[in-house]
Amino acid sequence: MTSSRFATGGRIDRSRRLGFTFDGRRYEGFGGDTLASALLASGVTLMGRSFKYHRPRGLLSGGASEPNALVTIGEGPRREPNLRASMVELHDGLVAESQNRWPSLGFDLGAVNSLLSPFIGAGFYYKTFMWPAALWEKLYEPAIRRAAGLGRASHLPDQAAYEKCWAHCDLLVIGGGPAGLMAALAAGRAGARVILCDEMAEPGGRLLADDVEIGDTDGPGFAGAALAEMAGLTNVEILPRTTVFGWYDSNVFGAAERSKGTAAGVPAQRVWRIVARRAILAAGAEERPLVFGNNDRPGIMMASAMRGLARMQAVRAGSRVAVFTTGPSGHETAGALAALGVEVAAVIDSRTDIPEAERAASAGVPVLAGHVVADASGGRQLSGISVLDRASGRRSRIAADALAMSGGWSPIVHLACQRGDRPVWDSAAGIFLPPGKGQHSALNALAEDGWGRIFALSNFGGVYLLVEKNVKVAKPKSGKKSKKKRRTQAKRKSKSKKRS
Repeated sequence: MTSSRFATGGRIDRSRRLGFTFDGRRYEGFGGDTLASALLASGVTLMGRSFKYHRPRGLLSGGASEPNALVTIGEGPRREPNLRASMVELHDGLVAESQNRWPSLGFDLGAVNSLLSPFIGAGFYYKTFMWPAALWEKLYEPAIRRAAGLGRASHLPDQAAYEKCWAHCDLLVIGGGPAGLMAALAAGRAGARVILCDEMAEPGGRLLADDVEIGDTDGPGFAGAALAEMAGLTNVEILPRTTVFGWYDSNVFGAAERSKGTAAGVPAQRVWRIVARRAILAAGAEERPLVFGNNDRPGIMMASAMRGLARMQAVRAGSRVAVFTTGPSGHETAGALAALGVEVAAVIDSRTDIPEAERAASAGVPVLAGHVVADASGGRQLSGISVLDRASGRRSRIAADALAMSGGWSPIVHLACQRGDRPVWDSAAGIFLPPGKGQHSALNALAEDGWGRIFALSNFGGVYLLVEKNVKVAKPKSGKKSKKKRRTQAKRKSKSKKRS
């Protein structure tokens, strides 16, 4: 037994069955599934092949950063390659196929490259294909072009509709997790024009997947109440399935909105140009993988992804699961899976001194402190792991068909660095934080101007949650500019004239 579906639970609509095909084979999922969760629930763990050596790959991060489960969706002119299976919403009649394999995903002749790896190191083609020169156009170039890339786009004209939109707002909130929801709600209550962008179909972030209590409700309840209140505010616009991809001059942001399903007359995508007086980056954090031999085997995924699949889509990642961690996320995952009836073989923790709170989260599960995973075994599916005792050097083997790993969290600060500012290294936490106050500090906070003080970095996966207390938002002041502000602008103009 590998992955499967729990009989109960999850945030899926079991009354709505959706049929789809993957590599020509028919499967079935439920409303609320992604393509990745529906495949895992059907026992499919092999979803792709690596680019060069064609090693078998399965779902890894389960979100927007998914590097392995890349698929092609659609047929004919609507054929779209290189989509992340974890971001593809399931709908009835969906047609998907795997990429970068021949003749099939299960039997890929390109996997022979792994046997030739000692002879085809990085950059080998620059030296090998130099001779004889006559074979370049006849053999080498056609073969390289055929092997390049992953999916293949359609050559037919795309008849779908695409839209371009402009929007203006006082505050743009990027990310719909706990920090983003609270920032958007606080500004919306104060009367500011707010646009909230979240790349998922349902905003809420980890509130929807983690076991949290906020007041007298849980994470999904809190997120639902916040979204319902904002939906009733005419000055707040919520854009789900929308990825903010660029930050440009004059606080103009580029965003891409994906449509839901394939209904006739609905644009396939919208490109937004959003002009914002201020913006808050609340994009959250990504869980870091851990390095060990064969850590790319299908069945090995991030701890947060495995926990989210279990709680949101009721997907059991494996029949016998092991957890490799360097922090609390692994223990939380072990406890959550055990509570759902999954057999958790062990929690392998690289630390020797584990806080009692973390041990309590994984109570009842064997914990191997001061141990690391050295290697993983299995072909198209994980079969076991080799565990190393760091103190004695002894190795032992644990049979498992799924492994959750967590190497900590890295804040998603990329957008904050697009205008030249550099991230700030926090040596105590071992992470990069968004740039501090500087030339382009407008993205990190509502500055101390007419809009008061609202600072929201993100929840950073439990590492940081910075939302300024006693938020006071006021309408922008009108009238003449202050003398100090006029002097500052005059100095800037004089400097620019001198440079010119």
